[in-house]
Amino acid sequence: MRNILIAFAVFLLPAMPLTACAEQNHAEIIEAVTAFVRAQTNNLPGQVAIKVDPIDQRIVRSDCPTLEPFLPPGSQLLGNSIVGVHCPGVSEWTLFVPVHIKVSVDTLIANKPLSQGHVLVAEDISSQKTELGAGGILTNPAEVIGKVLKNGVSAGQVLKQDMLRAPFVVIQGQSVQLRVEGDGFSVRSEGQVLGNAAEGQDVKVKTHSGQVIRGTARQGGIVEIHQ
Repeated sequence: MRNILIAFAVFLLPAMPLTACAEQNHAEIIEAVTAFVRAQTNNLPGQVAIKVDPIDQRIVRSDCPTLEPFLPPGSQLLGNSIVGVHCPGVSEWTLFVPVHIKVSVDTLIANKPLSQGHVLVAEDISSQKTELGAGGILTNPAEVIGKVLKNGVSAGQVLKQDMLRAPFVVIQGQSVQLRVEGDGFSVRSEGQVLGNAAEGQDVKVKTHSGQVIRGTARQGGIVEIHQ
């Protein structure tokens, strides 16, 4: 009889509403990732195409008021990459979304075979539409003309920053003018350069007395001595 009364009492209890946590819309995650990638690649040269992979429908995350996309350590926004999305707060979660970034750009190429030490002129280069696959690719002729090739290149080869150097203004063994200037005084002397240096680079110089000092290489065979 007691068990019957308990069962009857339970039956009379008001039904408790079942509450479920709202789920995060996958489309909003993809939209946040796309906006993040677009902002981060805005300064890249050329045309940028962004494709975000669909999120597996079996992946369920609680609704997030503030989605925070970020780039995981070691990742770069070029080619096949990964963007993380973090949701702070009580129902904290993190999701990683694959993205594909293609950058089509007019890169600079060599018109003909060029030897090591060649000083580039406008006739040596032309442009070619290429998909950007790594950093350091040059697109502006002003970044190339007047620079010196560190190694020889073949016709059609894409020119990169690490292939070029600024021309040397002083050469190892060259006699240079040492210039020391201060407040109200100026001193001139001569010395011998102990290495090659481009404009603005530091270089060591041996004076007539045998002292080795450091200065900054300048045009015209001049080395400014640091004070």
